[in-house]
Amino acid sequence: MKKDILIIEDDPKIRRYLELELIHEGYNVKLAENGKVGLELFREKSYSLILLDLMLPLMDGEEVCKTIRKESNIPIIVLTAKDEIFSKIALLDLGADDYITKPFIIGELLARMRVIFRNKQSVVDKKILKFGEISLNLTTKEVELNGVTVILTKTEYNLLHYLMVNKNLVLTRENILENVWGYDYFGDGKIIDMYIKSLRKKLDSENRYIKTIRGFGYSLKKED
Repeated sequence: MKKDILIIEDDPKIRRYLELELIHEGYNVKLAENGKVGLELFREKSYSLILLDLMLPLMDGEEVCKTIRKESNIPIIVLTAKDEIFSKIALLDLGADDYITKPFIIGELLARMRVIFRNKQSVVDKKILKFGEISLNLTTKEVELNGVTVILTKTEYNLLHYLMVNKNLVLTRENILENVWGYDYFGDGKIIDMYIKSLRKKLDSENRYIKTIRGFGYSLKKED
């Protein structure tokens, strides 16, 4: 079954280019030239993914992204210009699943779309991750310890998720920073220690699971 893609982009050349390329790849495509029309089309039917420009007339892409995310978990890839100052973390906080910088190679965009579709299917196939007494629901974003709901911040949740999908592996600080905080995070790596400490306090007070691997990083594994 063909996937339906909504493109919200005000530049007619880019809009037409994306339309032709995606149709050639076998996608169904719907176009919107501004944020207001984009929201209207989004609410008319179900799409598999949205390509969203940030600089839009009538309603900017930030507002469109936040509004859509309140109503749906549909994947969103943001299209940004090189001179737009947005970190990956800021875009993810808006609700985007990924971003790509203009000008871009269509092959890279298609690859990013395929990754999102694979991840989405993985969520459908496996909605709950479990490790010991900890369970993480990928659909509701809820975390439980021994059946009791534990409230995590978004970053705590993302860190736990990364540890769980890579259980029993030693994850370096570089691995964790790149995959949880993003490639363009330039802050102090000690922030990882702070969040690990918070996760331990909430989920692993006896340090049974979240192990410090001295000189390397951290690992989620059960005691031998």
